[in-house]
Amino acid sequence: MTLFNGIYPFYPQQRKAFVFDVSTIIVIVVFLTLACSFLLIIPGIRGRARLYWTLRVLLSLVVGVVIVAVQFTGDWETGWVKVNTSYKSFSSVLVNADIGLHVGLAGVNVTLMGNPVHQVNETIDYNEHFSWSFDADYDHSYDKGLEKGLPSPILYVAEKFTTHSPCGVLRQYRISGHYASATLWVAFCTWLISNMLFSMPVLVYGGYMLLVTGAFMIFSLLSFSTVRNTLVCPIQFGTATLHIGYGGSFWLTLAIGLLCFVSGITVVALHHFNLDLLKTFFDLREEAAEECLEMNDVYVNPCFVKTGLSLPQPSKLNPNSA
Repeated sequence: MTLFNGIYPFYPQQRKAFVFDVSTIIVIVVFLTLACSFLLIIPGIRGRARLYWTLRVLLSLVVGVVIVAVQFTGDWETGWVKVNTSYKSFSSVLVNADIGLHVGLAGVNVTLMGNPVHQVNETIDYNEHFSWSFDADYDHSYDKGLEKGLPSPILYVAEKFTTHSPCGVLRQYRISGHYASATLWVAFCTWLISNMLFSMPVLVYGGYMLLVTGAFMIFSLLSFSTVRNTLVCPIQFGTATLHIGYGGSFWLTLAIGLLCFVSGITVVALHHFNLDLLKTFFDLREEAAEECLEMNDVYVNPCFVKTGLSLPQPSKLNPNSA
């Protein structure tokens, strides 16, 4: 690595995307494969049960993929600001750029995008990920960024989350993200249990587990929201301030959690007030009708017919005979 005007040169390759990464794509592909596999067998289901099966399976897969995917996304909190700021250390050259901060459960992404992208004979389009999970060293990631010679705005924002920063927000974000992720994994387990219960004729317990799934998703949001209890650390670029708020993953988790609540309450209510409708939706009435139809078909042995055997007649007792 050579020096350019006394500083380290910038590397041109793109960095990790702040919303989607490899883990998120793998999760989505797995659930899409399950959905496509189910769509292949849909033509074999008869009547209105085809619509009911499609609705149940797709809704269940949506809940499952959201519970798993949001743990790898990086937009639980997001914020953007447009600034005129210095681009390199020890240089007075200013660039016009959009700076973004994207917070996930396991780390933070800092984005720098020039406006326009090509300025000062360079392509200003950076996106850096700094992990704060318990098996990662955030300060080491920040030091590696210093060695690479990252742009000054990215290093300035990333420094706010280091352990030696006076902001002191790293510990709170790390603990909140850890417990939010653990709670979501519990919600994923209860989602699996609810699907197993719905596959058996114990529908009301499946509804209860849906309520538990929604509750754990809400608990994960409450756990992540505790970072709001810390003092707000200002991220200023001159007169402009970078403000962050809840992002798409936070609101998506809230929406799916409420959907689990509504679905669970609906199943429990139908179990107590309209059980026939609930059995129809879960395709249980047709099975009962087929069983009754099979029981009504009695096989008669032709040998008994030929011998003229008949069913025993009830005896007529005379009460006066005694």
